[in-house]
Amino acid sequence: MGHSLTWAYTDKITTTSEYLILPSQYQKLEHRVKENSIATLVESIPFDSQHEINTGVEAYSVYENKGIKFNVVDFRGPETGKLHRFVTTLPMTINPGTIAMLYFKRWTIEKTFNITKSNFKETKARSSNTRSLENQMRLTAMSYNLMRVFEEISKTQQPELIHPSDKKYSEALEIRQQQAQKRDRFVNPLFFQARISRISSYTIRAVQNAIITGMSLQCFMSSLVARLVSRPQLIGEH
Repeated sequence: MGHSLTWAYTDKITTTSEYLILPSQYQKLEHRVKENSIATLVESIPFDSQHEINTGVEAYSVYENKGIKFNVVDFRGPETGKLHRFVTTLPMTINPGTIAMLYFKRWTIEKTFNITKSNFKETKARSSNTRSLENQMRLTAMSYNLMRVFEEISKTQQPELIHPSDKKYSEALEIRQQQAQKRDRFVNPLFFQARISRISSYTIRAVQNAIITGMSLQCFMSSLVARLVSRPQLIGEH
């Protein structure tokens, strides 16, 4: 009690290490906070520091500013040693490590938006009518989800194999792990767990070509399965 904290937050596109996460009615949002904002420590929140999901979490606390309480997660990246401070109004029951990882996974969301613009060519509104705009967004989301289903189903046809994008991601983690270990550090083990990757450009083109040529669903799925590759051998855990 009585301890104060001064910070400044900016969006991730800058070089600062501190960010703000606030949930809204529909989604988690990033907000810019005025510099020299001062918050007072209210209490520490107990958490399981030994659980893998909380790797890198140094503290989990409740702060107060002008009568408003919020939680602060102090997270030090095990790979870089860089300290990040995440602010959230999410329930205390959520692991602080989960809150930190949610932020780092935001890039996946940004890549999804990029797909709709680059691959789906949805770069502008097709109408000024609200209902039409809603339908455009729904159709775009439906198209994306349909391609996601095709790609994920293809991965289950031969469980011993993986998608090329997953292999590339795993090999990149291997390199990061090796570099981190040279500095007596390690990559957060959560990055080695199963993930939903970006839909590959090949899958998108395959769907488009199947529609144009009238290819059967069986032949189409076989073409996706044919793209799967062997799993690489990784260092994996620290």
